[in-house]
Amino acid sequence: MEQVLEFNRTKEEVNLLSPLTWAYVGDCVYELFIRTKLVDETNLKPHALHRKAIQCVKAKAQADLLLAIHEQLTEEEKNIVRRGRNAENHHLPKNANVQEYMYSTAFEALIGYLYMTKQEERLKEIFDLCVRNLSI
Repeated sequence: MEQVLEFNRTKEEVNLLSPLTWAYVGDCVYELFIRTKLVDETNLKPHALHRKAIQCVKAKAQADLLLAIHEQLTEEEKNIVRRGRNAENHHLPKNANVQEYMYSTAFEALIGYLYMTKQEERLKEIFDLCVRNLSI
């Protein structure tokens, strides 16, 4: 099956984007992954699906996931995470502390970067690592 969505920038072009842009895309990709996983593996009603998804995608959960999988990341991925964590974000977190928010942004940047550079196999491996650390 052909990709429904296709990202057409080269890896070099993606590298020039802001880590906050990677995180912007990664936020969506990760939430779609979680929602799909929940619908596929549970029989929850829509409201319960929503509540469970929120528990998986909130900043603290993403920060905890990143810390849990950090040692399995490549050096390149750790560099992406560092860039995402250190990106100057002027948004004040509403439901997380600043450190959790920085690490969740780093997690989303990693997911977005892997997606935009078409590293589907590695993205799947990262999602598999995440699932092992989530209670879905």
